[in-house]
Amino acid sequence: MNPDLQMAQKFFLCKENKKDVATIFLELLKSITDNEMAPFYEYAAPQLGVPIDKAKLQTLKALNEQKLDEFDRKIKDAEENLGESEVRQSHLTKAEYLCKIGDKERALAAFQLTFDKTVGIGYRIDLVFNVIRLGFFFMDHQIITENIEKAKSLMEKGGDWDRKNRLRSYEALYKMAIREMRGAALLFLEAVPTFDAYELMNYEDLTFYTVICCVYALDRPDLKEKVVNCSEIQQQLNAEPTDKNLHLPLAKQLLTTFYRSEYAQFFTALAELEQYMKQDRYLRPHYQFYSRAMRVRAYQQFLSPYKTVGLDVMAKCFGVSKEFIDKELFMFISLGALKCRIDAVKDVVEMGQADNKFYQYKKLLHDGDILLNRVQKLSRVINV
Repeated sequence: MNPDLQMAQKFFLCKENKKDVATIFLELLKSITDNEMAPFYEYAAPQLGVPIDKAKLQTLKALNEQKLDEFDRKIKDAEENLGESEVRQSHLTKAEYLCKIGDKERALAAFQLTFDKTVGIGYRIDLVFNVIRLGFFFMDHQIITENIEKAKSLMEKGGDWDRKNRLRSYEALYKMAIREMRGAALLFLEAVPTFDAYELMNYEDLTFYTVICCVYALDRPDLKEKVVNCSEIQQQLNAEPTDKNLHLPLAKQLLTTFYRSEYAQFFTALAELEQYMKQDRYLRPHYQFYSRAMRVRAYQQFLSPYKTVGLDVMAKCFGVSKEFIDKELFMFISLGALKCRIDAVKDVVEMGQADNKFYQYKKLLHDGDILLNRVQKLSRVINV
């Protein structure tokens, strides 16, 4: 299915592994050659600091033009001798080829032309899915967001259940890519039982993304009900190792140790997951944020039963030094992420006396002040 998102992942790995770029680029270049991707070659090589093989580029361009001329002849023949469906199919074939070779602008124009010649809502939605994948390939946020909204609008006019289900996976993946982890978690959970968007990712990747988003976003009761007790997820997490699921043990270890409050093992799992996230093009921008957020969640979970707890006890439970815990807690307390204080004299952590109702009350007062100010401003405008 075009475009090949694994190609985008290879390109990402080339950019992130500067020391081994020459070695990794050879594999990428083979895929570029096999798929006749002259436009993508011109796009990728300068970003990687790799010189373009001009002879290879000219060969690929010649192949592209030969294929495109052939598509244009078929389009002309269809327009002169065949029906509307054949004309549409001819345009679609050309659009898919432009997408395959990584010619973003011409592919977008070709898909739009095909869209304009398409009557059925289902076929139109499929074309929008193509464009969203093109957006994912280049990680073009404007293309992705505009076309997710376009797909939603088309769904309201008559999209079938299968396409609505696939759209959940597209939207979930994008939400995760822009750090909307809770929204991603809820959509991934909806997609798990009936996943069918294999053109976007495999089921193993879906499971992995679902678990790490849910551990971040869900409270313990929901985590237990929707992930720990989910048969589809557990089946994947406990499956025999294959080339496709080597990352799932990382997700399983994170989920299990967090849920069982095995904090030292959780820290180890989080560190290993962080290394994997650096190699995933959707997660790379967020690995530091995710690691910090999960440490905060673990600290909150550990501290919640206590009024006071010794720093040395906490450090031992997390398998780190007292100095590390002291520094971490100080940072997160200063940022307002943890509601507690450190008694440096007694070497203990004291939980704040204010509970959630207190903070809800403070927020209510704050929001009330804002609303009152807006009403007063509106009143002055009306009086004028």
